[in-house]
Parts: sequence; structure tokens; C-alpha cells
Amino acid sequence: MAMMPKRVKRRKVHRGRVRGHATRGNFVHIGEYGLMAIEPGWIKARQIEAARIAGNRALAGAGRVHIRIFPDKPITSTPAETRMGKGKGEPEFWAAVVRPGQVLYEIQGAPKETARLACNRMAHKLGLATRMVGRRPTV
Repeated sequence: MAMMPKRVKRRKVHRGRVRGHATRGNFVHIGEYGLMAIEPGWIKARQIEAARIAGNRALAGAGRVHIRIFPDKPITSTPAETRMGKGKGEPEFWAAVVRPGQVLYEIQGAPKETARLACNRMAHKLGLATRMVGRRPTV
């Protein structure tokens, strides 16, 4: 089941622009490895779920996948062959706004090669470029 908010303040929002780099959620803090976005964009709720399933299957019980993003932006569209005017379309799906440097998923309790395979499988389900990162050394 795709993720979506339980309730929202406004049903439709502006599209906006994704500018700048992530200032929050930009380092691994739950697991040992993470999947980080290196380009901006939207990730649909269905893509988030598909990547989670692919990552869990690749781990095969050797670790755990944590999702660090949530789709809280409603994306609207007007039906095909509709004339101009008549207002904004109805919400079609929910998306998470992703900036470069944001950690999307974290993997906990898996060896490096298994985590690399899982990150590769998850990255194929997402619509933007990503890279695998490790946990920062604590001082």
C-alpha cells in the first residue's frame, strides 16, 4: 500500500521548484549504509514502496531497510482531452520532494556487499540518480 498523509491542511499545493542542497536528513544515523540522492526531483509514493520491497528482497533477512522520506506533496493533473480553463485538476498521486544530498533509505545490520546489492536494486526503482553512502565516523 502506497504511503500518504492521514490528513492535510490543503488538498492542492503549488508545484514549486526544487533548489539547493539538503540541509536536513543528509547523513546516515539509523543504519550503517544509506542511499543518497545526488539530483533533485520528486519521488512518487509507489516508487518509494517498490524500492522498499526490492531492498528487503535483496537483503533476504540479513538486515533491515529504513525509509527516511515521506510523500506529503499532492500532485494534480487534469484529465486528457479537457479544454483549457475549468480550474486545477484533482490530486492524482503523492510525492516526496527530494534535494541533492538527502538520504532516502538506510540499511541496518547487513554486510557491505549485501547492502551494496540492496542499494543497487532500490536505485533502479527510483527516478533519479543516487549513490550509496556509509555512516560518518563519530568523534
